[in-house]
Amino acid sequence: MPISQLDEELWFPPTGQAEDYGLLAVGGDLSPDRLLLAYSLGIFPWYNPGEPILWWAPDPRCVLFPAELHISRSLQRFLRKQPFRISFDEDFAGVIHWCRSLRKNIDGSGTWITQEMQQAFIRLHQLGFAHSVECWQGDELVGGIYGVCLGRCFFGESMFSRCDNASKVALVHLLRRLELQGFELLDCQQPNPHLLSLGAREIPRRQFMEHLRVAEVPPYGPLISQF
Repeated sequence: MPISQLDEELWFPPTGQAEDYGLLAVGGDLSPDRLLLAYSLGIFPWYNPGEPILWWAPDPRCVLFPAELHISRSLQRFLRKQPFRISFDEDFAGVIHWCRSLRKNIDGSGTWITQEMQQAFIRLHQLGFAHSVECWQGDELVGGIYGVCLGRCFFGESMFSRCDNASKVALVHLLRRLELQGFELLDCQQPNPHLLSLGAREIPRRQFMEHLRVAEVPPYGPLISQF
């Protein structure tokens, strides 16, 4: 099936039209309205510098249910030491800066967090739809995670660590907060060993879309962030 070419009109094709590897559409923009529509439909942007914007809806989808969080014994011991000060939304711009910087090569390649993406998510944060968790050692930001929140679903985007276990600790605190507030799931998009070790798993796209309905993600609920 041909990949859809987006235009200035605010729309996306059905996710069932995505290629086997998840690519759904090309083009469009990163305006708040388009990003919020994309996430509400189970779609996210992911592309390299110099490429057009690519929109994805993979099947299966990697998710982490808060109640299924797995904390290893070694991580439990580390958490008991309370090695970091944890904050929420204290330095969103700093978190996305480090997520981008630690992946970027000297020539600017190596990260999907382009300058355009960085500014787009900072704008979503200013509007109340993107949030972050920070790990601090003194005044130094050493780890964190950020993503988009709609209804009772947190769509994780990226995380970083500048010292041992900082990103894992940020993720643990995020999931504990999501569980306390009755969130349905954390969307991890694609699996990796780091996430799988903490309890993430893959589910069919149709099941993922049903969880979005249960989580009252628009259009099944109001356009609000319950974070």
